[in-house]
Amino acid sequence: MAKLILSMDGLALNETVLTKERTTIGRKPHNDIQIDNLAISGEHAVVITILNDSFLEDLGSTNGTFVNGQSIKKHFLQNNDTIELGKYRLKYINEVTQQTSPADFEKTMILRPGAMSAAAEPVVTSTPAPMATASPSPAPAPMPTPAAPQQRTAPAAAAAAAPSLPLGVIQILSGGNAGRELELTKTLTTLGKPAVQVAVIARRPHGYFITHVEGAHLPIVNGKALDTQAHPLSDHDIIELAGVKMEFFLKN
Repeated sequence: MAKLILSMDGLALNETVLTKERTTIGRKPHNDIQIDNLAISGEHAVVITILNDSFLEDLGSTNGTFVNGQSIKKHFLQNNDTIELGKYRLKYINEVTQQTSPADFEKTMILRPGAMSAAAEPVVTSTPAPMATASPSPAPAPMPTPAAPQQRTAPAAAAAAAPSLPLGVIQILSGGNAGRELELTKTLTTLGKPAVQVAVIARRPHGYFITHVEGAHLPIVNGKALDTQAHPLSDHDIIELAGVKMEFFLKN
């Protein structure tokens, strides 16, 4: 489980485990991590955690948010990153082996004519079937006696019984990229316009979920604005994001 360790001048002050989907940081008391200092804005930043991964977003703070010495607006956190807020430091610790790495993320899709790149084709690694050893004799080899079927172990049986999740696809319905499709092969796929409206679609074992990441307006699904929590997507849901309509569907 990921966590943030708050410190100042090398002295650890407290530790916060990232169990919530949104962990807010700021000077006001309602924040999950309250830093009572005038250099910190009332609502300074937020950490959005999905599965084992966390995004840091600056909420328009007065003095800015820095990670490892660099000013950021939105940042994908990695183990041992240091978030700098004035004189305070937040150390991000995530020692869990993550299912994804930064390279596994789709780059943010800029939804304007001609700017959306086609989704990269997934790399399929196949193992060739073992070659049968040819017999040196020209005579046909005798038919082997069929071996008794091995009893399937419980984990293998459970894996075979578990239904596989159909591949999710996003199809653009409006704008210059209408008709384009993006297969959701990644664990997390980011969509939208940076600094305007950004959402992330997470591929989980039991379905696909959309979560608001950036922007004043929340994504709309089937004509209804979402809240800040993850929302499950159903086959043929219509999503409105950054002024573009798109359809989510499951490919059989």
